Amino acid sequence: MESTGGTEELASGELVSVAHALSLPAKSYGNDPDIEMAWAMRATQHAEIYYKLISSVDPQFLKLTKVDDQIYSEFRENFKNLRIDILDPEELKSESAKEKWRPFCLKFDGIVEDFNYGILLRLNCSQGYTAENTIFAPRIQFFAIEIARNREGQRRERSSKGVDKGANSREEEKGANREGEKEKEAYKEINKSSETTM
Repeated sequence: MESTGGTEELASGELVSVAHALSLPAKSYGNDPDIEMAWAMRATQHAEIYYKLISSVDPQFLKLTKVDDQIYSEFRENFKNLRIDILDPEELKSESAKEKWRPFCLKFDGIVEDFNYGILLRLNCSQGYTAENTIFAPRIQFFAIEIARNREGQRRERSSKGVDKGANSREEEKGANREGEKEKEAYKEINKSSETTM
């Protein structure tokens, strides 16, 4: 995903101001366009980082939170038949869907930081973040679906950067080590990004 001109780095003073504004209760703002823009920029930045991460390492081995196992088991317990490769927005946003999702999401209040923060979620996991392929979702819903996609093999098709299928086990081990290093670098970038935007 290419960076857009409107999401360039904010100066540190602006970041502190945005972080403070985002920490205040939503009731204080109404529909303030500046706050909406700050949220949109933060969500876009997260999407760019996540897409780089799944494009550079094997998502099957990613750990997105400290409680991935709990999120995955709760998700599949509550949403056994939810198709995750291509999401139907009605299964996420309709009134009946919200009634099912709300208790699931609330289980992670206090467990997953900013569990209800708005984030961009791809509808079709084989495609990137585009206007047609993206919806706004709570962070815990994003984690649940992306963890399931990663574990169940429903993820973006990888380029030929990885190890060839015919490689011997020694080459596979080297490839796994390179993947681990890329994953560590990507996590550092995500953490750095979170610290500057918070």
